[in-house]
Amino acid sequence: MEEFENKAFIVEFWEFLKVRKRYWLLPIVIVLALLGVLIFFAESSSVAPFIYPMF
Repeated sequence: MEEFENKAFIVEFWEFLKVRKRYWLLPIVIVLALLGVLIFFAESSSVAPFIYPMF
């Protein structure tokens, strides 16, 4: 059920961007999502000591 809710959120966000002409928000959201994924995967790996000095 959560997967459907996530898709609904993404579809609703995309509709918001189209209707309000806020396409400039899309790169910001993508970069934040990629940083979140990077931090998530770097927490338990040997890469963590090299990632944390960036922040």
